[in-house]
Amino acid sequence: MRKAVCSWSLQPTGMQDLLTKVGETGVKGIQLALDPLRSSTSVTEDLQLLRDSDLTIVSGMMEMVGEDYSTFETIRETGGVRPDQTWESNLENARGNAVLASELGLKLVTFHAGFIPHDPADPERQQMMDRLVKIADVFAKQGCQVALETGQESAETLLTVLQEMNHPGIGVNFDPANMILYGMGEPVAALDLLSPWVRQIHIKDADPSAAVGTWGSEVPVGTGSVDWGRFFEVVGKHDLTVDLVIEREAGDDRVGDVKLASSRLSEWLGI
Repeated sequence: MRKAVCSWSLQPTGMQDLLTKVGETGVKGIQLALDPLRSSTSVTEDLQLLRDSDLTIVSGMMEMVGEDYSTFETIRETGGVRPDQTWESNLENARGNAVLASELGLKLVTFHAGFIPHDPADPERQQMMDRLVKIADVFAKQGCQVALETGQESAETLLTVLQEMNHPGIGVNFDPANMILYGMGEPVAALDLLSPWVRQIHIKDADPSAAVGTWGSEVPVGTGSVDWGRFFEVVGKHDLTVDLVIEREAGDDRVGDVKLASSRLSEWLGI
């Protein structure tokens, strides 16, 4: 199991700023947001900076076009592969990101699928699954798997979707905080259910919202509602030797919060 940090958590202004901030955290691995690098006017120089650094890129992340996280309703309408108006752009970006992932030697790229309907009879559900398979095939041609972020649907819904797609290149990026933030179930039980498909884990914490249909609150790791003791018991039970990637998307001290999460992992797991 390797320890890493999500590049976007540090809100870098460029590649050199990213490398500086990661250095300040003391973490030696990163999950790299691919879209900023793919669309950069200095991609060749940025790639060289990465290669010259002592960091290990454990995986990549793809962001879908036009996603709006302002409210539950806006992200439901704009997130992932669900919207027709952004699908072709997302597929084209996936092709570019897959090539970039291959150049970086990556074997895993994660993204949000979007809100997958629970009802198997919903025609939008089948359309989303078809689109996810197309993206997975694009990455598979470059020797890379994809992993779907948890949280925007229940673990039970995601499980049935994974079983129906039955695609060897599609797994799960398990984020316990997202289950809480979206109100989609208890994360330890969800991890137990989805464990055969887990390819990476995000280390993030949160508290639930008091009102249904509104966001919970992301908090520093170890201060929220994730029961990390039980969580890692399930990790051990299923022998999930996957990368543990610290993600922080709130707060004014991102470097400090990543360092705290890193120290927690050292305390809990000795890594």
